[in-house]
Amino acid sequence: MKYFTEEHQLFRQSMRDFLAKEIIPHIDQWEEQGFIPKDIYKKFGEMGYFGLAFPEQYGGLNLDHFYAIIMSEELARVNSGGFGAAMGSHSSLALVHINAEGNEAQKQRYLVPGIKGDLIGCLAITEPFGGSDVAAIRTTAVKEGDHYIINGSKTFITNGVYSDFIVTAVRTNPDSKSGGISMIVIDRDTPGVSATKLNKLGWRASDTGEIAFDNVKVPAENLLGGENQGFYYIMQHFALERLMMAVGGVATADYALEVTLQYMSEREAFGRKINRFQALRHRIAQMASEIEMNKQFVYTIAHRYEQGDYVVKEAAMAKLLGTQLSDKVVYDCLQMFGGYGFMEDYPLARMYRDSRLGTIGGGTSEIMCEIISKMMIDSKAYEKAAN
Repeated sequence: MKYFTEEHQLFRQSMRDFLAKEIIPHIDQWEEQGFIPKDIYKKFGEMGYFGLAFPEQYGGLNLDHFYAIIMSEELARVNSGGFGAAMGSHSSLALVHINAEGNEAQKQRYLVPGIKGDLIGCLAITEPFGGSDVAAIRTTAVKEGDHYIINGSKTFITNGVYSDFIVTAVRTNPDSKSGGISMIVIDRDTPGVSATKLNKLGWRASDTGEIAFDNVKVPAENLLGGENQGFYYIMQHFALERLMMAVGGVATADYALEVTLQYMSEREAFGRKINRFQALRHRIAQMASEIEMNKQFVYTIAHRYEQGDYVVKEAAMAKLLGTQLSDKVVYDCLQMFGGYGFMEDYPLARMYRDSRLGTIGGGTSEIMCEIISKMMIDSKAYEKAAN
């Protein structure tokens, strides 16, 4: 099946040109400083990249999800997992919740400027005592009149330090686990909100932080969707998040293979190019086959998602395989670079650090296996949220 039209390919080339001119020359600097300047978000907004799948009435382009897939694939070629994560956390996590659960006033306040890149968002679910166990979150939101008083903390939050608003999972009913969680938008400058930047192995261009809420008073009108419906909203959007992480993982593997093939065509050992050694040639063939197989699987699931299928199991499968593939291919490609692969001046060193998070973030590989096994063995069904 053909998933990409001529329009898709024109968009891919246009974005590749934009990234080559506006982003790649500055990546090393952003990796060093640990954050991305806010004017870059505005440039992305001007190009329409944050609004690819969002409605036109809010400044979006209302395009199919294969445009977002292209964006993720091209971001992988920038060779900065942190940069891709920062852009994706804003558009594919924070803004997705605003668009899906937000009312008209919330969309005008957050979605419209978010699509323009004038405001930056983050999604805060993970806490110091738990990540994938969303039903166990401890951050509380107690209703007092026309406000909620929020106390608790979140950690490992991409864009968690410099974003303008925080789409936050909170506990509004202490007597129910999954049925007691709500989503609320918290403005960064609200009194009682503080953030600490975390020092990471990889994804260094993005600001990842721990956020603390100390008696934070938030208007009740900032509640997203229905009270106590947050768990179901989160589960619903996990499918897209995990699908996009699968896309990024496979794209990273693909790019690692590309730069390795180029290196092998130039590097000589024992009087010949190393791409003439059968042991390396066969490893390349194996990697290329696995990349293509995973790529087609991800595209198939994306097509089903586009058609409205609820692909919880399949997205978990794609995330499981795609991120493990990235780890494996980057590891093997670095080996083919020999000592140069270990040097920061060569691209594989950063890829190696960045790719490691794929099997952890957005739900670990072990959690993906548990989701799949629950659905296949225990006949577990994940219901869509009630709108």
